[in-house]
Amino acid sequence: MDTKNIGLRNIEVADTRISYIDGQKGKLIYRGYDILDLTKNSNFEETCYLLLHDELPTSDEYVDFKTELVDARIIPKQMQINMGNWRKDADPMDVLQAFVAAFGGYYDEEFSTKEASYSRAMNLIAKVPTIVSSWHRIRNNKKIIEPDSNLSHAANFLYMLNGEKPDLEMEKIFDICLILHADHTLNASTFAARQVASTRAHMYSAASAAVGALSGELHGGANYEVMRMLLDIKTEENVESYIKEKFAKNEKVMGMGHAVYKTVDPRSQVLKELSKRLSEKTGQPWYDITNRVEHVTAELMKKTKEMEIFPNVDLYSASVYYMLGIPMDLNTPIFAISRVAGWAAHIIEEKFAEAAPKPMLYRPKAVYVGKYAGPQGCKYIPIEKRTKK
Repeated sequence: MDTKNIGLRNIEVADTRISYIDGQKGKLIYRGYDILDLTKNSNFEETCYLLLHDELPTSDEYVDFKTELVDARIIPKQMQINMGNWRKDADPMDVLQAFVAAFGGYYDEEFSTKEASYSRAMNLIAKVPTIVSSWHRIRNNKKIIEPDSNLSHAANFLYMLNGEKPDLEMEKIFDICLILHADHTLNASTFAARQVASTRAHMYSAASAAVGALSGELHGGANYEVMRMLLDIKTEENVESYIKEKFAKNEKVMGMGHAVYKTVDPRSQVLKELSKRLSEKTGQPWYDITNRVEHVTAELMKKTKEMEIFPNVDLYSASVYYMLGIPMDLNTPIFAISRVAGWAAHIIEEKFAEAAPKPMLYRPKAVYVGKYAGPQGCKYIPIEKRTKK
């Protein structure tokens, strides 16, 4: 098989104990635990502990972990002052990437040990929500809201963002979203994090690279594109004509199809139910419109392409975030608030793998296909003798 032009799909590049995808059966596993089981019984803080430590915490470990996470939420005041110097229309992902990288300058700490890396992981998981909410308040000329130590990770972010404490149902829905997005094996951003970590760069540099990878519309930016699509459609009655036009132009329907899952993405099942609950709670139409997009697209794919297609995590997460009152351009930063837990776990695994031999620096090979390839090469012509072709 010619693998160089298919984005390294199905090419095994590393061992991991963190997560596993069965694309044929539609299963996602965190450290041996089914994601559907975790969304029913766990919470984001406990899931973070699982991803980092390879096991669920005891009661005492859980209390200590939550306390450390809460204590690490505050970011340096100077960082917030520096945010005020940015353009108010700057992309939130650019802001997030810059200030995640900046942690290396704010915290002069040891990075070389596994124990220190766990501490830095806690710093990232706790502080990324504060960066995102601080920037949102700053760009809207609103007073920054400090973290509330009495609130869960999910509730605290919504509070810092909007200035209102969410009700228990909204808190739980957002908490489930965070669990669903916490890890997904070697996706683009996680691979970026591991590649940088393989150079022995510190965790903040690796996490910053992951944020940059996540910002692309083919990765974390896809849920933003889904919500734009839903807003363009406006009503359930418009769905069929909109999707047919997409097919006629051979354009992709955002939120449909996945590179790994060949059946239903298990995360989309949960998000679909959450979208339905929120639509019933808020009276907004987005669940019905999204559900219609799913079915019309699937029917047309069977009819025209003679193949099945299923919704991915972005199709229903877009409407869930929208109905939670989260601005559309924060959809991808919200993704990062969750996925930073997985990134941190992978960075630690990459740098401190217990298996021998130790992981090597990633150095893939490229096939040169440029002009004049071969033994003769090009003949250098002095600049004064060159003519425009």
